[in-house]
Amino acid sequence: MSFAKTDNWPVTVISGAPEPEILAQIQSVVDAAEDADGNPPFSEQTLVDLKSAQAGPRNLLTLLSHAPEDASPSAGEDVAGVAVVVLDGPEGVLEIVVHPHYRNEGVAALLVDKLVEVRGLHGIKAWSHGDHEAAADLAASYGYRAIRELWRMRLVRQAPSSEELAEHHDLGKELPDGVRLRTFVPDQDEQAWLAANAAAFAHHPEQGSMTLADLQARMAEPWFDPAGFFLAVNSAGDILGSHWTKVHPARAGQEAMGEVYVVGVTPAAQGLGLGRILTRMGMAHLQQCGLRAIMLYVDADNEAAVALYHKLGFTKWDSDVMYGPMSA
Repeated sequence: MSFAKTDNWPVTVISGAPEPEILAQIQSVVDAAEDADGNPPFSEQTLVDLKSAQAGPRNLLTLLSHAPEDASPSAGEDVAGVAVVVLDGPEGVLEIVVHPHYRNEGVAALLVDKLVEVRGLHGIKAWSHGDHEAAADLAASYGYRAIRELWRMRLVRQAPSSEELAEHHDLGKELPDGVRLRTFVPDQDEQAWLAANAAAFAHHPEQGSMTLADLQARMAEPWFDPAGFFLAVNSAGDILGSHWTKVHPARAGQEAMGEVYVVGVTPAAQGLGLGRILTRMGMAHLQQCGLRAIMLYVDADNEAAVALYHKLGFTKWDSDVMYGPMSA
């Protein structure tokens, strides 16, 4: 596939945390892309890292493509595209967003070429959120192939029936002896939950590495609600599992939507049915909040989780694809 030339489009390279004005420009492009595509172009962790005071040259690299004045279709929309690389030693993850007004102009290729110039692609993997055809073509042009698929699954229902409400109230009866459900308590449960989460996701490349700063950043977001953050604890108060729900506000023709945000069960509590109970508890909470649609992310090759979500009524909605070098 050939890409349009954008040789006269300048690119700004920023090592470390961007200034607030730049962050606002990045967020504007992210919002425009999400409104157009119905899918966030950056992962939540990337947005957290961009805003982090701890972001430094060794763990964050941002590239902004600026459209020349004569190419701008709308005043004030100078930033045509953004590439962000979150680094972890020699490894890194790349994400790219192009403003809808500047697509099919070669902006993404321009950003990758600049990345090759200033850092190179060694150790870099890349996410395509929404699995766009253009992203697949771009990845192939740099010798990359799909190495991981993350499904977005969705369930759409009307208000819960009286039978479902009764089932929700009976969930506590299905808990193993000595286990009870409660909600997360801020300024009390952070460290215990992080330890349980790390154990539950020991082999997960993103979720298992969540830090206290990552957790606190999410707790500071407007969407955070401890009433939708469920914990399964034993008689000693130890956290055995959790279901953290999230509500996405309505935007650009898309109604508000709930999310099965994080469901995890520690290895010691596997086989007790807590994952299913916690998932259903969170779903009931979201539906009682008046949300018709609920979504979640799950690795496509996680057959047990996919089977559970199918059984609960979820179907595949979209997918994100990670690309890596063909030689890997």
